[in-house]
Amino acid sequence: MILGGIDIGGTHIKAGAFDAQGRVIASVQTPGEALCGEAWRESVAGALALLEKECGARIDRVGLAAPGLAAKDGRSIRDMPGRLAGLVGFDWPDFLQRPVPVLNDAHAALLGEVWCGAAAGTRDCFMLTLGTGVGGAAMCDGRLLTGHRGRAGHLGHISLNPDGWPDIVSTPGSLEDAIGNHSVAARSGGRFTMTRDLLAAVNEGDSGAQAVWLASVRALAAAIASLINVLDPDKVILGGGIMAAGDALMVPLRAAMDTMEWRLDNTAVPILPAALGEFAGACGAAARAAGFK
Repeated sequence: MILGGIDIGGTHIKAGAFDAQGRVIASVQTPGEALCGEAWRESVAGALALLEKECGARIDRVGLAAPGLAAKDGRSIRDMPGRLAGLVGFDWPDFLQRPVPVLNDAHAALLGEVWCGAAAGTRDCFMLTLGTGVGGAAMCDGRLLTGHRGRAGHLGHISLNPDGWPDIVSTPGSLEDAIGNHSVAARSGGRFTMTRDLLAAVNEGDSGAQAVWLASVRALAAAIASLINVLDPDKVILGGGIMAAGDALMVPLRAAMDTMEWRLDNTAVPILPAALGEFAGACGAAARAAGFK
């Protein structure tokens, strides 16, 4: 059995063909310029055609991941303001002429990690994706949490400071604003505009940069400790571009967790880097196509 997974991003489309164990058979990634206007629709169809050509067979089971909230019927994205014009309400099974379950991209990334990545074998875990913003997803008792209207898992929008500035969804003092790449300029008083530049200064011993970075890492630790109290996971998975910080992130994060985490039986919940990289969403979409919930 060949499974297809497609992950629509703001600049790229990633698609993969997988076997029943989640092993990659073929993969395709579009260049960013392919997504001008509404060209991403044809890019999706083209990526699927390329996968089928490489596999030498039609791929009947295809899942699709995208930013935004998935519709209840699983055929489209129902809400995603301001991005990828025309995606909201677009019927993917009708367009691709086959069953195509649609899900949120962060939900898909967690499904991929549970299916064959860093969270393989677990039934209770959550994932944070640290990038331009902060995405997330949670699994409890072996089921992905989606909630009443698809909002479940937007962990970047938890509040860490009720007196803070409202974020994009009006949450004051959110985790997303505390560590997302989009807020680096605000956090650093305009000194830096990208996390990589902030980290370069941190690694050069810049005390001001170190203070900004450590404040962000402590905010992340407080969020993870709080989510552990709510969800009681056996693993926490971290993904996204900010994970490229490596030890500059993980060493102070684990030190902060030593002071914040409620540790039953004196045991810390493992915090692990995501294993599937940029194709986690495509992998998770394929898992959903296989019936993995």
